[in-house]
Amino acid sequence: MTDTTISGEGKPYWLPDKIYRVLKWVALVVLPALAVFVNTTGPSLGLPHADVIVTTLNALGLLVAACIGASQYKAAGSK
Repeated sequence: MTDTTISGEGKPYWLPDKIYRVLKWVALVVLPALAVFVNTTGPSLGLPHADVIVTTLNALGLLVAACIGASQYKAAGSK
């Protein structure tokens, strides 16, 4: 995948490759790990509203995944 095309075929992605890779890493690794960390340590550290924070982190992860999916869908629809 290049900066703006799919597999060298000239099909445009909605997200540039570098942003796509960063968002994919954030959605698949960072946000879920952070949500588990807050869920595990938040109550024992006295973090107020830990459950709300975890829900927000999970919703943000879903939003990022949806943006990635929209980019893939746009590129597939351009075929």
